[in-house]
This record gives sequence, structure tokens and C-alpha cells, in this order.
Amino acid sequence: MQFKTSTGRIKHEIAGPLSAANLEGVDLTGVVLQEQDLRAANFSGARLVGANFFSADLRGASFAGANLEGAFFDAANLEGAKLQNADLYWASFVMANPANADLQGASLRGAILTEANLAGANLRHANLGRDNLGSATRLQGTNLSNANLQGARFDGAEFDERTRLPRDFNPASAGMTSRAP
Repeated sequence: MQFKTSTGRIKHEIAGPLSAANLEGVDLTGVVLQEQDLRAANFSGARLVGANFFSADLRGASFAGANLEGAFFDAANLEGAKLQNADLYWASFVMANPANADLQGASLRGAILTEANLAGANLRHANLGRDNLGSATRLQGTNLSNANLQGARFDGAEFDERTRLPRDFNPASAGMTSRAP
């Protein structure tokens, strides 16, 4: 399998299926992996800036410590994925399913999580605050029910009446802003 950018440039090649592939530490900046079966693939420490994972199956995949700035995960299935300490600055997760994913310590500043399903996700010590330009992380319609939000930062993150939050969580106290999408 060849990993190509949107302009057709080959970034990396592997033999065999992509599911459970070991791509630890590989530079895959700008690759297009939309609609691929990447279950249990290991992208730990990889550089995936601007990578396109639209509608990909990423269940159980590991992105621990990976640089995923500006990556597209729209409509992707990330159930149970490991994204601890990943840099997800400006990443897009519109209608994605990172349910039960481990995002502990991840940077999600400026990320778009509109209508994402983060039910049961571990967001302990994750940063969902404003990005360097002051743009807010968008959580309109996002399911955060049963998510571990201990120590997570939400300064300026936007939510709306469709956002499902844990029972004991007070969005105003966390610095969140109510805003329609």
C-alpha cells in the first residue's frame, strides 16, 4: 500500500493490509487515508499534519503522542482509539465516533467536534481551550456523557443545547460559552 498526499506524492509504502500496520514515528504529513480500514494500526509518535482520515475505520488505532494538527477525522470511527498526548490542534471530528477513546493529555485547541460522539471518552487533562488565534473548540451537539473530564480545560469552548455533558459538569464554571452552530 502506498501512502499518498492529495497531490499524488508518495510518502511511505508498506506491504500487506493496513489494519494493525505499524507506522510508529513515520512522517505521513498530508496523506489521504479516507475510507480505509486502519483498525488497530499503530501511528504512535507519527507526524500526520493535515492527514485525511474521512470516514476511515480507526477502531482501536493508536495515535499516542502523534502530531495530528489540522487532520480530518470527519465521519471516522475512532471507537476505543488511543490518542493520549496527541496534538490535535485544529483537527476536525465532525460527526466522528471517538466513543471510549483515550484522549488523556491531548491538545484539542481549536478542534471542531461538532456532533462527535465522545461518550465514555477519557479527556482527563486534555486541553479543549482556545487556540493561539482565539478560536474556540466547537462542541455543538457533541456527546460527552460519561466522559472523564477531570482536569480538562474548556476555556472558551462552545456548546449548545444539543451538547450532552456529564451530569455533574457545569459548562459555565468550566469557562464554556453557549453558542448556536
